[in-house]
Amino acid sequence: MPDINIILTPAEFEYYNITSTDNIIVVIDIFRATSTIVTALANGAASVIPVSHVNDALKYKNNNYLVAAEKNGIPIPGFDFGNSPLEFLNSAIKGKHIVITTTNGTQAIQVAKNKGEIIIGSFLNLNAVAEYIISQNKNVIMLCAGWKNKFNLEDFVFAGSLTHYLYSTQTYTLASDSALLGYLTFDRSRRKLKEFLNMASHKKRLENLNLDADIDFCLTLNKYPIVPKLVNEKIICQTQQIIC
Repeated sequence: MPDINIILTPAEFEYYNITSTDNIIVVIDIFRATSTIVTALANGAASVIPVSHVNDALKYKNNNYLVAAEKNGIPIPGFDFGNSPLEFLNSAIKGKHIVITTTNGTQAIQVAKNKGEIIIGSFLNLNAVAEYIISQNKNVIMLCAGWKNKFNLEDFVFAGSLTHYLYSTQTYTLASDSALLGYLTFDRSRRKLKEFLNMASHKKRLENLNLDADIDFCLTLNKYPIVPKLVNEKIICQTQQIIC
């Protein structure tokens, strides 16, 4: 049976000694990068291009790309967007290629490159991600973006929810204590999920920036039945098994 692993931060990724590329890697940054990427693609963006640094993003400005940039939760002046998913509920993005750099999520994507099939996970597309993973019958690695290489709760709870979905099919094994703890954490918190996440440090950080609406949106379940995938440096929605 395929394995499930949860990696708590990008800094831990190298210690898992991932040698096979025949894995599915789910990158998770609930507040807010992966929620934003899912929202952009679900609302018609042609692709999302994740880059590591603001200077990388600058290269795309004024070249028929839209560029989103955020640091420490705050939009960087001079770019088209920040990192709020609500900004991408916007018909102006339809058919556009969007470049994005963020504090945590885009960094996690870079860490996972070339180690497997990278897909983007959020509460917004939880069921779609789970069903796609089941259809592929591969080992699953859930990479939590965290906050500046530190653990955070909301990414772990999402990883736990996805683990719970997969493990409940009785066709997966829990390959690490982090996967077991993720399963148990979600199992015991799922009936009061938003209340459970009230004490999360990053939630408080965003509340201090008056981003309560972003938080509520990012915790919406199964709004978008899509599974974004990184292909040749671009995150896209494919046809057939990946719905868009």
